[in-house]
Amino acid sequence: MKIRLDRTVCDGFGFCAKHAPDYFSLDDWGYACLTGDGTVAEKDHDAVLRALLDCPVHAITEIGQLRPSVPHPLVRDEEDLTDPAAHVHTESNEAEWGFTR
Repeated sequence: MKIRLDRTVCDGFGFCAKHAPDYFSLDDWGYACLTGDGTVAEKDHDAVLRALLDCPVHAITEIGQLRPSVPHPLVRDEEDLTDPAAHVHTESNEAEWGFTR
C-alpha cells in the first residue's frame, strides 16, 4: 500500500497522527506531515487505513494499481459507445439531445 497526503486540504484535525504516528506527524501549526515516502508496511496497513478513513477532509489518499474498469450497465454494445443516448426514451414533446430525466 502506498499513500499520499495533500497538505493543502488538511485542516489539522490530527486523527492521522493519532492512528498512525509512524507515518504522520503534526507540524508547529497542527497540520499533518507525511513521514517517509508514503510506502506502508503490511503490518501497519490497518492503522494507516484507519487514519485514511477517519480524515474528515479526505486529505489522505491511497495510491494503487489501476483496477480493471467495470462496463457500464447502460452500455450494451459498441454501437452504444458512438451514441450514448441511443437507449434513452423520450416523449414526443421532449428534446432528444441534452438533459434527460
